[in-house]
Amino acid sequence: MEKLCLDCSMPVKGRSDKKFCDDQCRTSYNNRLKQEDHRLIKVVNQILKKNRSIMEQLNPEGKSKAGKEKMINMGFDFNYFTSIYETQKGSRYFFCYEYGYLLLENNAVLLVKKEENTIV
Repeated sequence: MEKLCLDCSMPVKGRSDKKFCDDQCRTSYNNRLKQEDHRLIKVVNQILKKNRSIMEQLNPEGKSKAGKEKMINMGFDFNYFTSIYETQKGSRYFFCYEYGYLLLENNAVLLVKKEENTIV
C-alpha cells in the first residue's frame, strides 16, 4: 500500500516512516496546524484587550465606578479576564492585565488599576 503525503496527498517515496513528500509539504502542514491553534488564542487576546481598553477608558483616575450594563453595551465580556485577586474579606477582583473590577450591588462595578502589586 502506497503512503500519501499528509499535506498534498501525493505518493511518498523513501523511508517507511516518512510522512511528507518534501520539506515544503512538511513546513506547510505544520504551519497550518499552528495557525489553527493560534486562531483561538488570537480571539481570546482580542477580547482581553477590548476589556482592558474599556476599563482604561472608564477609569482614567485609577479608581471609579461604572454600570455593568454600560460596560456590556461598550462590548465588555465579563467571561474573560487574566487573573483573580481575593481580599482577606473575600471580595473577588477580576483583572484584565493591570485593570480590574469588583462586582457590586445594583449592577454597579468598581473599577481599579493595579500599581506595583497594589490596588489603587
